[in-house]
Amino acid sequence: MSTTGTIADRSWPRARTAVLRDAVGVGVAVGALGLSFGALSVLAGFSVAQTCALSLLMFSGASQFAVVGVLGAGGGALTGAATATLLGVRNSLYGLNLASLLRLRGVRRLVGAHLVLDESSAMATARDDPREARLAFWATGISVFVLWNIATLGGALGAHVLPDPEAAAGLALVMVPLLPAGTPVLVAGLTAIVAAFAARRAGGR
Repeated sequence: MSTTGTIADRSWPRARTAVLRDAVGVGVAVGALGLSFGALSVLAGFSVAQTCALSLLMFSGASQFAVVGVLGAGGGALTGAATATLLGVRNSLYGLNLASLLRLRGVRRLVGAHLVLDESSAMATARDDPREARLAFWATGISVFVLWNIATLGGALGAHVLPDPEAAAGLALVMVPLLPAGTPVLVAGLTAIVAAFAARRAGGR
């Protein structure tokens, strides 16, 4: 074995640990936003089951918020679908860019396509070593998928049980100290939207 190969093999455990740590960090930060999506979706009229299905099957944050926003505001299903499709086009471009790196076939290709996100693509393309890049893609995609869906369920159940906007805002404030740096600002903004939907729904009763 060459000296270069030996050095690379010795450095792999350290590189792998760093990639996995970063992937989990990204998953926590992005997944936390699933709380707001889950709550907003239920307050817009979707059931908990429908909300969770959107996260499991569509799994594209921007597209999911678009669908919920359009339908919650009284728009048609076709308009919501068209908006979501336009927002999801960039994922197809990411997929083309990642195809030569991942080289997936069969079922793995379908799974990989579902995990093509802004975050998984950025984590993969930021690394020069192909092995690190592939690990970064899978680890980030799976981390975001798992945590986003767990958070979606939590947010949906929370909104279902606590439809009062003040309770929703209070819940968000309790969660803020537990979130990664930078995330509280996003959560606060989305919470304002959730509270507005809740107030409108409460006023319509």
